[in-house]
Amino acid sequence: MKTTVEPLSPTRVKLAVEMTFDELKPAFDAAYKKIGAEVRIPGFRPGKVPARILDQRIGRPAILDEVVSNAVPQAYGEALQENDVRPLGQPEIEVTKLEDGETITFTAEVDVRPTIEVPDLESLAVTVDPVEVTEEEMDNQINALRDRFAMLTGVDRSAATGDYVSLDLSASVDGKEVEGGTTTGLSYEVGAGDLMVGLDEALVGMDEADTKTFQTQLAAGDQAGKTADVEITVRSVKEKQLPAVDDEFASTASEFDTLEELRADIRERLTRTKRLQQGASARDKLVEHLIASTDLPLPEGVVNGELEWRKQAMTAELDEAGMTLESYLEGLDTTVEVHDNELRNSVEQAVRTQFILDAIADQREIGIENDDLVTYIMSRAQRLGISPDEYA
Repeated sequence: MKTTVEPLSPTRVKLAVEMTFDELKPAFDAAYKKIGAEVRIPGFRPGKVPARILDQRIGRPAILDEVVSNAVPQAYGEALQENDVRPLGQPEIEVTKLEDGETITFTAEVDVRPTIEVPDLESLAVTVDPVEVTEEEMDNQINALRDRFAMLTGVDRSAATGDYVSLDLSASVDGKEVEGGTTTGLSYEVGAGDLMVGLDEALVGMDEADTKTFQTQLAAGDQAGKTADVEITVRSVKEKQLPAVDDEFASTASEFDTLEELRADIRERLTRTKRLQQGASARDKLVEHLIASTDLPLPEGVVNGELEWRKQAMTAELDEAGMTLESYLEGLDTTVEVHDNELRNSVEQAVRTQFILDAIADQREIGIENDDLVTYIMSRAQRLGISPDEYA
């Protein structure tokens, strides 16, 4: 097999491959075997039809099509290895010559990663924030833990921000009930702001058994964007009582006996997290510097492929939420044009970053252990609900 590689641009190459029919004998044998098992010709058992009979009955062009469809992808893979070409995405393959009994020639154009000259990293320096755990951060962790062990106690007063209410809710548009817009006994934290616009303002000041109606614009569903009348009835009002910060709380909320031990553990965990964040920040700043100082052309096919994948993923998420892209962007006070530009910039930055990291990994000969790769594939396949072979 003869192969050549022609650079078309810094991010695209064309491979030319020529194969003789002697080299294609295994592919012809496989084609005759496959087709012979599928056809029924009087006087011959399936799979036992001679090649010349198949040529006569099925036609030589059909045999050649089968050979080409199997031999070309295999030859393409061998040509990549032989020329040390690492493709990005699928190739555009064209059979340029097919002389029966002589040769098959094809070309394959494919995107490739550009050659990147990574400077000496030892000579580069970046500035990152020091690892420092503040008392405020410690208190935030303690308060979050207190919140998890808080008790809800009924109160004989009007609802206020931070209270929990049990409420009945019913939404209607033009007097007709909204599908899925009715619920009873819903537990809701006043001020959470994650259910519907206007609900928190309506709840503040309401007493147990009070009923109120307010209007809101529906954000999702078949009637998204329409104004709905929402009737709410408060069943109960409860306030959150946080536990005192003492040794008893520490022993209840953790494996430690004293508050001092709990705070020491929190400080240690925060310090570890900040060290990881510091390393990530240093990496990001280093990559930003390398991107800014390196001429890094991007393969348009890779960028467009990633762009299309992200758009499809976003559309699927919005469909599941009952929203359109236009209504979602309207809520963010932006336009489709601005969103598309921001998305493309994000994709281009992500591709540049990956190219830089790959170049650094190659320069430093950073690899991955086979056991780690197998574990990763097994984990991802299990999460996606497919077999490891399908994921790989």
